[in-house]
Amino acid sequence: MAPHGDKSDAAEETMVAEAEKRPISTILIVMAMQSEALPVVNKLNLSEDLESVFPKGVPWVRYRGFYKDLNINLVWPGKDSSLGVDCVGTVPASLVTYASIQALQPDLIINAGTAGGLKAKGACIGDAYVASDVAFCDRRILWEPN
Repeated sequence: MAPHGDKSDAAEETMVAEAEKRPISTILIVMAMQSEALPVVNKLNLSEDLESVFPKGVPWVRYRGFYKDLNINLVWPGKDSSLGVDCVGTVPASLVTYASIQALQPDLIINAGTAGGLKAKGACIGDAYVASDVAFCDRRILWEPN
Protein backbone atom coordinates (compact mmCIF):
# COMPACT_ATOMS: atom_id res chain seq x y z
CA MET A 1 0.00 0.00 0.00
CA ALA A 2 1.45 3.33 -1.04
CA PRO A 3 1.67 6.24 1.40
CA HIS A 4 -0.74 9.09 0.83
CA GLY A 5 0.38 11.43 -1.91
CA ASP A 6 2.54 8.94 -3.84
CA LYS A 7 0.14 8.85 -6.79
CA SER A 8 -1.50 11.68 -8.62
CA ASP A 9 -5.27 11.99 -8.40
CA ALA A 10 -5.58 11.09 -12.10
CA ALA A 11 -3.49 7.93 -11.67
CA GLU A 12 -5.54 6.91 -8.65
CA GLU A 13 -8.82 7.51 -10.52
CA THR A 14 -7.54 5.41 -13.44
CA MET A 15 -6.61 2.57 -11.07
CA VAL A 16 -10.07 2.66 -9.45
CA ALA A 17 -11.81 2.72 -12.85
CA GLU A 18 -9.81 -0.33 -14.02
CA ALA A 19 -10.61 -2.20 -10.81
CA GLU A 20 -14.33 -1.50 -11.24
CA LYS A 21 -14.25 -3.11 -14.72
CA ARG A 22 -12.75 -6.41 -13.48
CA PRO A 23 -15.20 -9.15 -12.61
CA ILE A 24 -15.32 -10.17 -8.96
CA SER A 25 -13.74 -13.59 -8.51
CA THR A 26 -12.12 -13.55 -5.06
CA ILE A 27 -14.09 -12.53 -1.97
CA LEU A 28 -12.72 -11.95 1.52
CA ILE A 29 -15.21 -12.16 4.40
CA VAL A 30 -13.89 -10.82 7.71
CA MET A 31 -15.67 -11.76 10.92
CA ALA A 32 -14.82 -11.03 14.55
CA MET A 33 -15.90 -14.20 16.32
CA GLN A 34 -15.94 -17.93 15.74
CA SER A 35 -19.63 -18.12 16.70
CA GLU A 36 -20.42 -15.67 13.88
CA ALA A 37 -18.11 -17.33 11.37
CA LEU A 38 -19.08 -21.00 11.71
CA PRO A 39 -22.66 -20.71 10.38
CA VAL A 40 -21.29 -18.99 7.26
CA VAL A 41 -18.50 -21.58 6.95
CA ASN A 42 -21.08 -24.37 7.15
CA LYS A 43 -23.58 -22.72 4.78
CA LEU A 44 -20.90 -22.14 2.11
CA ASN A 45 -19.22 -25.52 2.79
CA LEU A 46 -15.81 -23.91 3.40
CA SER A 47 -12.78 -25.82 4.72
CA GLU A 48 -10.20 -24.62 7.21
CA ASP A 49 -6.88 -23.76 5.56
CA LEU A 50 -4.34 -25.93 7.37
CA GLU A 51 -1.39 -24.48 5.39
CA SER A 52 -1.83 -20.92 6.57
CA VAL A 53 -0.96 -17.90 4.45
CA PHE A 54 -0.44 -15.99 7.71
CA PRO A 55 2.79 -15.56 9.71
CA LYS A 56 3.72 -18.36 12.11
CA GLY A 57 2.42 -17.91 15.62
CA VAL A 58 -0.62 -15.75 14.93
CA PRO A 59 -3.98 -17.22 15.99
CA TRP A 60 -5.75 -16.09 12.81
CA VAL A 61 -8.03 -18.62 11.11
CA ARG A 62 -8.89 -18.86 7.41
CA TYR A 63 -11.57 -20.94 5.77
CA ARG A 64 -11.76 -21.22 2.02
CA GLY A 65 -13.70 -22.78 -0.80
CA PHE A 66 -15.71 -22.07 -3.90
CA TYR A 67 -19.32 -20.99 -4.11
CA LYS A 68 -20.98 -20.37 -7.48
CA ASP A 69 -17.60 -19.94 -9.22
CA LEU A 70 -16.39 -17.47 -6.59
CA ASN A 71 -13.21 -18.03 -4.58
CA ILE A 72 -14.41 -17.44 -1.00
CA ASN A 73 -12.05 -16.74 1.90
CA LEU A 74 -13.43 -16.22 5.39
CA VAL A 75 -11.05 -15.06 8.12
CA TRP A 76 -11.41 -14.30 11.81
CA PRO A 77 -8.74 -13.28 14.34
CA GLY A 78 -8.82 -16.57 16.25
CA LYS A 79 -8.64 -17.15 19.99
CA ASP A 80 -6.23 -15.74 22.56
CA SER A 81 -3.86 -18.58 23.47
CA SER A 82 -3.72 -17.77 27.17
CA LEU A 83 -7.35 -16.78 27.82
CA GLY A 84 -9.12 -18.92 25.21
CA VAL A 85 -11.47 -16.11 24.19
CA ASP A 86 -12.05 -14.69 20.72
CA CYS A 87 -9.58 -11.94 19.78
CA VAL A 88 -12.08 -9.12 19.22
CA GLY A 89 -11.52 -5.40 18.78
CA THR A 90 -10.01 -3.03 16.28
CA VAL A 91 -6.39 -4.22 16.55
CA PRO A 92 -6.98 -7.93 15.82
CA ALA A 93 -9.54 -7.04 13.14
CA SER A 94 -7.25 -4.59 11.35
CA LEU A 95 -4.24 -6.92 11.49
CA VAL A 96 -6.02 -9.99 10.11
CA THR A 97 -7.75 -7.85 7.46
CA TYR A 98 -4.52 -6.21 6.31
CA ALA A 99 -2.64 -9.54 6.20
CA SER A 100 -5.52 -11.15 4.30
CA ILE A 101 -5.61 -8.36 1.73
CA GLN A 102 -1.86 -8.68 1.18
CA ALA A 103 -1.91 -12.48 0.92
CA LEU A 104 -5.16 -13.04 -0.98
CA GLN A 105 -5.60 -9.89 -3.12
CA PRO A 106 -9.42 -10.00 -2.92
CA ASP A 107 -11.69 -8.23 -5.39
CA LEU A 108 -14.34 -7.65 -2.72
CA ILE A 109 -14.12 -7.42 1.09
CA ILE A 110 -17.15 -8.07 3.27
CA ASN A 111 -16.96 -7.21 6.97
CA ALA A 112 -19.78 -9.25 8.47
CA GLY A 113 -21.03 -9.82 11.98
CA THR A 114 -23.91 -9.46 14.36
CA ALA A 115 -23.31 -5.79 15.25
CA GLY A 116 -24.32 -6.53 18.83
CA GLY A 117 -22.92 -3.20 19.92
CA LEU A 118 -25.45 -1.40 17.75
CA LYS A 119 -28.57 -2.90 19.36
CA ALA A 120 -29.13 0.32 21.31
CA LYS A 121 -29.23 2.17 17.97
CA GLY A 122 -31.97 -0.12 16.60
CA ALA A 123 -29.82 -2.74 14.80
CA CYS A 124 -31.23 -6.27 14.66
CA ILE A 125 -29.85 -9.63 13.58
CA GLY A 126 -30.29 -9.92 9.83
CA ASP A 127 -30.02 -6.19 9.14
CA ALA A 128 -27.56 -5.23 6.43
CA TYR A 129 -25.67 -1.94 6.24
CA VAL A 130 -23.50 -0.47 3.51
CA ALA A 131 -20.76 1.75 4.90
CA SER A 132 -20.52 5.25 3.53
CA ASP A 133 -17.82 6.46 5.91
CA VAL A 134 -15.18 5.14 8.28
CA ALA A 135 -14.93 5.75 12.00
CA PHE A 136 -12.47 4.47 14.57
CA CYS A 137 -14.42 3.16 17.53
CA ASP A 138 -14.09 0.61 20.35
CA ARG A 139 -10.54 1.75 20.92
CA ARG A 140 -10.93 1.94 24.70
CA ILE A 141 -12.33 -0.31 27.36
CA LEU A 142 -13.55 1.82 30.21
CA TRP A 143 -12.92 0.60 33.73
CA GLU A 144 -13.01 2.08 37.16
CA PRO A 145 -10.07 1.59 39.52
CA ASN A 146 -10.75 -0.03 42.91
